Amino acid sequence: MRGMSQRELGEGARYGQSYVAMVESGDRIGSPRFAAHCDKVFGTPGTFLRLWKRASRRGHPEWFLPYLELEARATQILDFSSYLVLGMLQTERYAHALFRASAPRDDLGTTAEKVAARVRRRDVIEREAPPLVWVILDESCLRRTVGPPFVMREQLEHLLGLSESPHITLQVLPFSTGAPPAGESFTLLKFEQQPTALYTEAQGMGRVIDSATHVATADEIYERLRADALSPENSITELRKAMEELPR
Repeated sequence: MRGMSQRELGEGARYGQSYVAMVESGDRIGSPRFAAHCDKVFGTPGTFLRLWKRASRRGHPEWFLPYLELEARATQILDFSSYLVLGMLQTERYAHALFRASAPRDDLGTTAEKVAARVRRRDVIEREAPPLVWVILDESCLRRTVGPPFVMREQLEHLLGLSESPHITLQVLPFSTGAPPAGESFTLLKFEQQPTALYTEAQGMGRVIDSATHVATADEIYERLRADALSPENSITELRKAMEELPR
């Protein structure tokens, strides 16, 4: 690596030595920001970025790729999950149960590839300088048992662990608040030097919206959701309660 250590290679893109080691060993494909940094360090004309794009397509539908590139560059990710846990926060077995339910005719190899692609999205929150991630979970995310109870318990335990990160805030929107300000999931991606983007999904298709009017409306709705949701501390209590109520 041009006589550079793994630590030195990661410094410019603010990635730690362990992250670079995993990319070098093939345990991770790396993020687009890291790929662009490698192109700059090694003087390659977009080679690493093209390789990243090719690798990132595995397991993801074509329409989802524009969102993935934005997600990897965002400084803030504000998400409202209306009935399922946000993809980057899912455990492998939770994701597996979802993919088997939505595409039961897929062979297990195809499902495994989809799960691996979803797990790779954790790179965004596991890097050295992760974005601020704020997730509002409708209570149905906690109460809808995805897979066997032990899978759901593992997922809730995973959320509890993530909540300890200073970069991740979780809030639960309880059923008791009545009609929610939004009925469908959506994500707001904020950046340092470009306008906020809105991502929505319906019928297995997603789209990125950069209309200032639509983004402003989504921002307002998100603030209403945040105001109606339980505090982060009380949300943790609700997560624990839901986990304890799962059958053994």
